[in-house]
Amino acid sequence: MNTVNTLSAEPASSHGTVYLLRHGAIQSPGQGKRYIGWQDQALNDAGRRQARFWADYFSSLSLDGICCSDLVRCLETARVIAARFGLAPQALPDLREICLGEWEGRRFDAVRRGDPLEFQRRGEQIADHRPPGGESFFDLQRRVWPVFTKLTSGAQQTILMVTHAGVIRVILCRLLGMPLENLFRIGLTYGALSIVEFGPKGFRVRAINLPPPDSQ
Repeated sequence: MNTVNTLSAEPASSHGTVYLLRHGAIQSPGQGKRYIGWQDQALNDAGRRQARFWADYFSSLSLDGICCSDLVRCLETARVIAARFGLAPQALPDLREICLGEWEGRRFDAVRRGDPLEFQRRGEQIADHRPPGGESFFDLQRRVWPVFTKLTSGAQQTILMVTHAGVIRVILCRLLGMPLENLFRIGLTYGALSIVEFGPKGFRVRAINLPPPDSQ
């Protein structure tokens, strides 16, 4: 478990808490490490258990809203939690994972063999490299940040956002003043929770990567 306590320089116009939850563990897309991105992978049994754990956890809290990526792994996770409140989560396409274009669904080693120059460039320029037809992490941050700021601009509220590791990492990098080149220094397991408080003095990151008991 990693925790951190810091104030960002960007003020919010209200008070509240945003819970950033990575979706639960997913069904294997096949052998070998693969680029998933916008591929629609459902939760596996462990992922469903993780969702139920957080449903139990949040049932003792008061949530004013639940939103999620519109990809099925986030929708499944969010619906299990939202059902405890008699709500339907708001599915937002802008909370999708980074789009990896032509690399989606392909194994890392296949991309390395088939396009070694682009594979090397991504490793060396992780923040601004775009796979063919895809996004960079800078693109992802530009897509996600307006959604995050809109969610934190209303009245006092407590919000659950169920989304992806890439999305949570680019938000945390912005809040912590970290360069995107370092985003993979933030560990995020399946089903892990990060907590951000906001108010007139800015954003305070209270916790990062709090795992459920059945984490992978």
